[in-house]
Amino acid sequence: MVELSAPIAAALAGSPLTDLGALPLLPPESVAGWGPTLVVAPHQDDESLGCGGAIALLARANVPVLVVFVSDGSKSHLDSPSYPPERLRETREAEALAALGHLGLATRDATFLRLPDSAVPQAGRPGFDTAVEAVRALLQAWRPATILLPWRRDRHADHVASWQIVRAAVGKVSVPPRFLEYPIWLWDSTEAFRTPTEREARAWRLDIAPVLPQKLAAIDAHRSQLTDLIDDAREAFRLDPVFLENFGRPWEVFLEG
Repeated sequence: MVELSAPIAAALAGSPLTDLGALPLLPPESVAGWGPTLVVAPHQDDESLGCGGAIALLARANVPVLVVFVSDGSKSHLDSPSYPPERLRETREAEALAALGHLGLATRDATFLRLPDSAVPQAGRPGFDTAVEAVRALLQAWRPATILLPWRRDRHADHVASWQIVRAAVGKVSVPPRFLEYPIWLWDSTEAFRTPTEREARAWRLDIAPVLPQKLAAIDAHRSQLTDLIDDAREAFRLDPVFLENFGRPWEVFLEG
């Protein structure tokens, strides 16, 4: 495990998070020591945005990777006549598999839990224990050495729920894996109050420059989230181009603790 002494609160100070470039930078080759890695993506695109570079480096190093998509993605566009929930789910899953292809993975390297989008159950809610059991069984069968998952206080409720489900499931296996959390909505300058403290985590960067073109291609594969592919929805989600710039850097941030 990498031991870093830099205070996280100071490293992540500022709004927006302008000091991340000062965090320690680990070389691309360091991922070889992660061992079999489970990537947890609450939605189909989080894997590409938050840790697409790490996934590509792991694939390049021949480290086994399994990506678990938690929600079904069916609520990003509401009341679309041309893309009802089932078609939207199928579209987003196809986009996710295409993205993983750009990162060097195959269809067999992904699994879809298909929990309800925007309603992934949090602790104490109906369905939470069932979701925990599903992840526990997966952990027991796959035995990852490292798990990548969203930052525990990321803004979206599905991100928080995914973190809770995975942590609860890990509590039921004999050998706990290493946890590396990646930020998504923490990049939003209005979310500064959600940043980690030095008691919660250590922060560092991973150099992904050698695979940055692969990451950008993977992000671009999520066309339903980037374009007007679906133009008849009553309410549609679309990633803001300015926000996307945070994920085009030649490094990714991970929080450990």
